[in-house]
Amino acid sequence: MTPSAVKDITRAEYCVIACAEAWRGDGEILASPMGAVPSVGARLARLTFAPELLLTDGEAMIVDADGEVEGWLPYRKHLTLVTGGRRHVMMGASQIDRFGNQNISCVGDWEQPTRQLLGVRGAPVNTLNNPVSYWIPRHSARVFVERVDMVCGVGHDRAEAAGPSATRFHRIPQVVSDLGVFDFATPDRSMRLASVHPGVTVDQVREATGFALTVPADVPYTRDPSPAELALIREVIDPSGTRNREVRA
Repeated sequence: MTPSAVKDITRAEYCVIACAEAWRGDGEILASPMGAVPSVGARLARLTFAPELLLTDGEAMIVDADGEVEGWLPYRKHLTLVTGGRRHVMMGASQIDRFGNQNISCVGDWEQPTRQLLGVRGAPVNTLNNPVSYWIPRHSARVFVERVDMVCGVGHDRAEAAGPSATRFHRIPQVVSDLGVFDFATPDRSMRLASVHPGVTVDQVREATGFALTVPADVPYTRDPSPAELALIREVIDPSGTRNREVRA
């Protein structure tokens, strides 16, 4: 690993870059970012290397990276994109395991949980019908767990067990946390450490993860944003600094 030569890039800005990279190469596909950092990342991707990316206002309008309305997306058309693999969501996760199974419903036994969360919501439909990445702003062994308490988003092992109907559009491009970037580029489709953000060590990631990660011999750092990308993040997309409220300094 080679440290970054740029000293004033914040951890939040590295997270933005990592989230933006999730949509690289997707083409004309609907981006559905959930959270401040993924939203900044999606807009950055649209303004730079992914100009065909479609963005919405979170309701029924297609917007450009500045939030200006470009068109209308009726709910029927939205569902067509969802069920046809033409949408790439970046969701959160209260728990995620080594195969990418995600939980946002409850902690503890389902019949009498110790904590009630959001509920299953659209996670099963999302994961079985279009690519889903994850954004986790607080990496810890309470989130990265050996086994999720309830499966909401479907991971690689469960999709494979369900057969071709479940794997047709199933894809988990990456998981981004405040410590690094993770993918599933392993023979058994278990989680692999793809990069660490500058200032983070591999040992820190291991200690904060509740299962054994696949760790390559040489783990790179998450790439630096270019000066142009930094200017877009700081001056155009997120001048109020919402990214810094989601990621610890």
